[in-house]
Amino acid sequence: MADPLGRAAVRAERAFGESWAWITQDSGEALFGAAIAGAILVALWLLKWGALRLLPREFAGAPSLLRALVARTLSLFLIAAALDGATHAVALPGPLMRLVDNLFTIALAVQGALWIRELVLGLVHRRAGHGGEDAVALGNAMGIITVLVNVVVWLLAAILILDNLGVNVTALVAGLGVGGIAIGLAAQGIFSDLFAALAILFDRPFRVGDTISYGTSTGTVEHIGLKTTRIRSLSGEQLVMANTKLLEQQVANLRRIEERRVVLNFGIVYQTPPDLLEALPGHLQAIVEAQADCRFDRAAFTGFGPSSLDFELIFFVTVPELEAMTAARQAVGFAIVRRFAELGVEFAYPTQTTFTAAPDGRLIDPTQIAERPR
Repeated sequence: MADPLGRAAVRAERAFGESWAWITQDSGEALFGAAIAGAILVALWLLKWGALRLLPREFAGAPSLLRALVARTLSLFLIAAALDGATHAVALPGPLMRLVDNLFTIALAVQGALWIRELVLGLVHRRAGHGGEDAVALGNAMGIITVLVNVVVWLLAAILILDNLGVNVTALVAGLGVGGIAIGLAAQGIFSDLFAALAILFDRPFRVGDTISYGTSTGTVEHIGLKTTRIRSLSGEQLVMANTKLLEQQVANLRRIEERRVVLNFGIVYQTPPDLLEALPGHLQAIVEAQADCRFDRAAFTGFGPSSLDFELIFFVTVPELEAMTAARQAVGFAIVRRFAELGVEFAYPTQTTFTAAPDGRLIDPTQIAERPR
């Protein structure tokens, strides 16, 4: 260990000697470089100060992310940026140039990590600041999110610094990769449900209070947790679904219905006159248009059934509430029954006619045979 330390001490002494010799022998250029660095530093300070004065503290009801990023700009980064800018105007000796480059690399990596951390956590806080159940779930997840963000950004910053300082980081990256795979496999279920919860909270396919339908179940979302979502079914029991399993299914959000489609199928008897058959779509349209919050789509003859002439009526209820749809469907149905009674149209029901064959094969209607005397 003594030999490497000795060589490092010799290199440091040589670099210091060369730098000091340049400062003392070419003091005019050194002072010029220092003046340029000072001017750049003052300009950066004024820029930061002006941005903090001009940018609002809040934007759209939440803390301003841009102002937070400016406030998190370190003095070390401004000094390193000023020194690096001065090197473009003044030719520094090799050791001093390497020192400035290394200082700027370290400052940039640290500042970048701080900016990324502030941006990610600021977005999460902005979503959590909306209040309600989503804020509670995100508040519970903030601890884990903060740890994950800190580990990722500072690890990347450390690798970037070591790589720019000439350290071979290949073995370090490989070791971190193997360790990350092992941790990921061990906590695969936990992380999958956590990321699924974050996807639900950020993408918002549904929210607390929404009525959703998935698989064969329908219910109202009561709570979105880090691992599970609790749903109150229509029959009253509480269903607990893992977030990953829930997102793997097709979920229908019934609360986001803008209008509801109603289909009524019915049949009338074959004895109905043709002219009346042709007029039925017009009567059905008038019935639908007479109802509030209803939009007629179509009414048409659909086919010849075994015991009926089949019709289909389709209309939309333009309000999303289920109660409004059921009330409109009932009103239209009662109006159809009343109008058909006025027109003399009879609804069909399953019927069957039986004919009796005589010994010679002729068909005989039993109702037309007179009762034989005893």
